[in-house]
Amino acid sequence: MENAPFFTNDTIVFGILLLCLGVVFYTSSIKTGFWQRFYKYIPALLLCYLLPAIVNSLGIIAPEWKELDDGSGQIIEKSSRVYFIASRYLLPASLVLMTLSIDLKGIFNLGPKALIMFATGTLGIIIGGPLAILLISSISSDALGGIGPDAVWRGLSTLAGSWIGGGANQAAMLEIYEYNPDKYGAMVVVDIVVANLWMAILLIGIGKSTKIDHWLKADSTAIETLKEKVSNYAESVSRNPTLTDYIIMLSIAFTAVGLSHWGAGGISNFLSNNFDVFNDKSSALSSFTSTFFWMITIATLLGILLSYTKAKKYEGAGASKIGSIFIYILVATIGMKMDLGQVLDEPKLILIGLVWMSIHALLLVGVAKLIKAPYFFLAVGSQANVGGAASAPVVAAAFHPSLATVGVLLAVFGYVVGTYGAILCTILMQIASGS
Repeated sequence: MENAPFFTNDTIVFGILLLCLGVVFYTSSIKTGFWQRFYKYIPALLLCYLLPAIVNSLGIIAPEWKELDDGSGQIIEKSSRVYFIASRYLLPASLVLMTLSIDLKGIFNLGPKALIMFATGTLGIIIGGPLAILLISSISSDALGGIGPDAVWRGLSTLAGSWIGGGANQAAMLEIYEYNPDKYGAMVVVDIVVANLWMAILLIGIGKSTKIDHWLKADSTAIETLKEKVSNYAESVSRNPTLTDYIIMLSIAFTAVGLSHWGAGGISNFLSNNFDVFNDKSSALSSFTSTFFWMITIATLLGILLSYTKAKKYEGAGASKIGSIFIYILVATIGMKMDLGQVLDEPKLILIGLVWMSIHALLLVGVAKLIKAPYFFLAVGSQANVGGAASAPVVAAAFHPSLATVGVLLAVFGYVVGTYGAILCTILMQIASGS
C-alpha cells in the first residue's frame, strides 16, 4: 500500500469513476472522425477498465493506502469502499436484472464446449504454475528461493487458489501452506497485475471475436441463436418505461440483493456453527463458508426463478440495460484496483506470473482450435477461473447481456473446484521447486 492518494473521499472517487465511464461512452457514441477510428481497434469496455487504472496509477485515487493518525501518531491502513459496494450490491443486482430474460434451455443448448473450455482453463492454471517454476528457475535460480514459510512455492499456492476459484480459495491456500504473512503482499501484487493484464487482453479480443472465431473455425451458431432469441423477446415486450417501471425493477433487484445477503449469511453461519470441517482453514471445504460465493449463487438462482414469472416482461422496460450500468460501474471499480506502476515492483515474481498465465492462455487457444470452440467460450472459461464471479459475468455480458449468467455459472464451478485444484497445483510446484 502507498501513501494517501489526492482524493480519499469515496463520494469523490465514485464521481471520478463515473466521469471516466461518461467520457468513454460519449466518445464511443461519436461515429465520425478520430473516435470512430479509435474505437474500431480499442474496445470501449477496455477503456472503462483502463482509465480508472491510469487515474489510480497517477495517485489521484487508490483502492487502499497508508495514513498517519493525528491522534496516536501511528500509521494506519485505510481503503476505499467503492469496490466493495459495487461487488456486493451492484453485482448481484445486475445478475438478477440480466437474468430476468434468460433462456435457460438456450444456455443448455450451447453444448459442452463451455464446460470443456472452463476445465481447460483450470488445467492451464494447475500445470502452468509448475511449468513456470521450471522455466524461470532454469534462467534464474535465485528467483525461487526461500525456505520454510518463506518458500516462494508456498506463496504461489495463493495465486493458484485465486486463479482457479477466488478470494476464499486464496485465503484457504494461505492457511493450508502457511506462507509468511509479511511477504504475502508481494503475491497480492502479482495476482492483481497479471490477472488484470490478462483481463485487458481478453477484452481486446472481444472487439475482434469475429476474426478470432474465423481463425478458430468455430461454430458460434448456438450463441448467435440465443442472443437473437433474447433480443427478439426484448423487442416483442419493448415499451417506453415509466417511473413506476424503474422503481419496480430496482425493487426487484435490490430485494433480491437483500435476500441474497441474508441467505448467504445464514448458510455460511449454519455451516460454520454445525460442521467443524468448514471451520478448518486447512480443509478444502472451508471456501464454502464464503458469503460472497453464496451471495452470487443465490442472486443468480433468484434471477432464474424470476425469469419464469411475469417479472420477465420487465426486460422490455430495460431491465438488462440497468443491469449493464451496474456491470460497467463494477468494471470501473475493478480497474481502480490496478496500479500500472506496480508492474515493475516485483519483476521476478511478475515474470513467473506472466509465464504462468501465458501457459494457461496457450492451452486454451490450443483446445479451442482443436474443438472449434468460439472465442466466447475461451474468454469466459478463462475468466471464470482467473477472475471468478466478480469479473466472469463482465466478460460474458460484453458479448451480450443475456450471456452474463453463463459466466456466473462457470465461476460457481470455479469456487467448487478451486481449493482442490490449487492443492494439486501446489504439490506440483513444490516438486518443481525441488523442496
